[in-house]
This record gives sequence, structure tokens and C-alpha cells, in this order.
Amino acid sequence: MKHLLFICALVLFTACEKDEAPHDYSTENEVEIQTYLAENNLDSKKSGSGLHYILHEQGKGAVPLPTDRVKVAYKGYFTDGTVFEENTEGISIALNHLIKGWQEGLSFMREGAKATLIIPAHLGYGNKGQNDIPGGSVIIFDVELIYVNYTTENDLEIQEYLTENNLTAQKTTTGLYYSIDTPGTGDTPSLSDTVKLTYKGYFTDGETFDQSTSEVTFNLENLIKGFAEGMTYFQEGGIGTLYIPAHLAYGNTGQGDISAGTVLIFDIELVSID
Repeated sequence: MKHLLFICALVLFTACEKDEAPHDYSTENEVEIQTYLAENNLDSKKSGSGLHYILHEQGKGAVPLPTDRVKVAYKGYFTDGTVFEENTEGISIALNHLIKGWQEGLSFMREGAKATLIIPAHLGYGNKGQNDIPGGSVIIFDVELIYVNYTTENDLEIQEYLTENNLTAQKTTTGLYYSIDTPGTGDTPSLSDTVKLTYKGYFTDGETFDQSTSEVTFNLENLIKGFAEGMTYFQEGGIGTLYIPAHLAYGNTGQGDISAGTVLIFDIELVSID
């Protein structure tokens, strides 16, 4: 089944604006929604845009921002109960790639929440519709907001990696994990320092993505946040490992061969502070 949900709203509504006289479904959509609510004995909240939403369970995590990435499980159906799309395992997508009703609806939810979004056409697929969704349709989604960005998912991945490999690490307030295998005896770098080190970077599946062949010099201000922070827990001569979640590395976009949302691991020896 095609992923109808994940059509960029900007493209959709730009196309709709080209219609000479687009029909305004707002009034009839609202009547349809009110009829659906009454027939199913449901109470909803209505936003200023015309979106109706029902919170079944309020999560305890983060509220997604417009620039965030979310992992969601959902079922999409019409007011007659016909299901047009469903994903029970969850899919990860940038919030700004969702239709407007989803973007707004998720702003009322926290990570872990479950809700029903009842979306009129002007917040969905407008006058033209999309694939099996006719123009002017009210669409309903039962939604579970599993994760916001990759923070929770990455943390679970790191913990599972540590457990599977019988390793221990300390977690910082930012979400970085680190372990010091060989304590150094020299100074500890600050975030503005230049350091000389050797390193090996790899994923939790063991695949290496980068490795120094000799000692290299970096200014910590030019490194990803997790690497820079991690070096402040080392002393000169120290050897250890950093476990870096995506929000402290390459985030929702990735970099080169590193996919969005990826946990990075670095084995490091801090040779000296220059």
C-alpha cells in the first residue's frame, strides 16, 4: 500500500492553489465530522484551524517541534470506517513532510501519546485528493507517537549494545555515554582546545566508517558535539570509548555514509593536548 500520508503538504497545497475556483469543503466537512462524533459517541477538541483531535493517552516525553523527526504508528480511515492505510510497526519521517493536519495534531501530543486526528480536507489532501483519497475528504487517523527525533530510540540502542557486549559506560546529562579503559595521567582538554589522538569510528553492528591511520590533530570546536564533549572526560594518555546518539552527532539528516539517526561509537586514545 502506498504511503499516502507522507506527501509534502507544501507541494499539495501549492498545486491546489492553481485551481481557478477551488471548492471550499470546510462547512460540509465540519458537518460530516460532527455527525461522525455524534454517531460514535465521541468528544473532541477543535483547534482554530478546524482540526479535531482526541487524546486517548498523553505521553511523558518531548513535544515535537516543526523541525523534528517523529516515529509514528497509525491507521488512516474515512468516516464510514473504510481503512485506506495502516502502519502498526511505526515509520520515521520528518514532521514537515506530513500533511498539515498531522503537523498540527502532533503538536498536541508528547512522546508516547495516543490520539485520534480528524482532519478536514483543507488540512489533508484538499480539493484534488491523493490516490485513493477523493478530493474534499475528511480523513481520520489513530496515531501513536512512538519517538520524537531519535533520542529515546538511540538510548535504547546504546543500552542494548552495552548489555550484549558485557560493557559498562557512564551516561552524561546530554545523553552521551562514555567509558575510560585506561586512565591518563596528564591534563584534561577543554572544549576550545586542540588535541592529538587516534580513533576508530564504527556503528553498533560493528561496521567501521572511519579510522585514523596515525595520530591526527583536531580542534574540539570543529568536531561533532558528542565527540567534543566526550574528550573532556579524558586525560592525556587516556584510552576509552564514546557512544554518541544522533542528536550529538549528525542528527536527523546524516552525513555521507552515516544515515540520519545513527548511533556512532568511537574508540579513542588521547595522545596529547596541543
